[in-house]
Amino acid sequence: MRKENTRRLEPQYMERYDNNTPSQSTLLGAAGQHFVLCQLLRHGLIAALAPEGAPNTDIIVTDIKAKMQCAIQVKTRSGKGSDKGWHMREKHENISSKSYFYCFVDFGEESPITYIIPSSVVAKKIKASHVIWLKLRGKRGRKHHETAMRRLLPDYTKTLKKATAEVTKIGLGAGWMEQYRENWKILRLK
Repeated sequence: MRKENTRRLEPQYMERYDNNTPSQSTLLGAAGQHFVLCQLLRHGLIAALAPEGAPNTDIIVTDIKAKMQCAIQVKTRSGKGSDKGWHMREKHENISSKSYFYCFVDFGEESPITYIIPSSVVAKKIKASHVIWLKLRGKRGRKHHETAMRRLLPDYTKTLKKATAEVTKIGLGAGWMEQYRENWKILRLK
């Protein structure tokens, strides 16, 4: 009887061989963070990735003279999904600070697009859209139930069709995000 090679790998090498390979969404998120980091450096800002596990913050930013500082959370999409939006959570409705921003990266185009939006704007938009969504009926006339999931969309009129007038009135219609497209200057806080 032939004995199988049962040589064990040292613990530090085990992670290379186990099935814990990163998911596509993990890799996409990392790509978004590094893309934003690159853009910040190109725009003359000092930026670094926050320590892994830092709550709500992916990148820390300051200017050359260290007179301004801000934190950024990066949300990344790859062009999948018909609503062209980004996943958010209920907690994002309550995150609002003058020095806290989101960078929404869209890798779905030929060249990546980034929307740099203050946290206060994001909080208001996702809260308002969720309130409208709860009022509307879903498939087969079913009532929507409260959920922790939210979506930040470039145009809510398609998703919230039955409330188009209300959506437009509160500034959630087509093009509302365009003022934030590649607007890196918005990070230059006084």
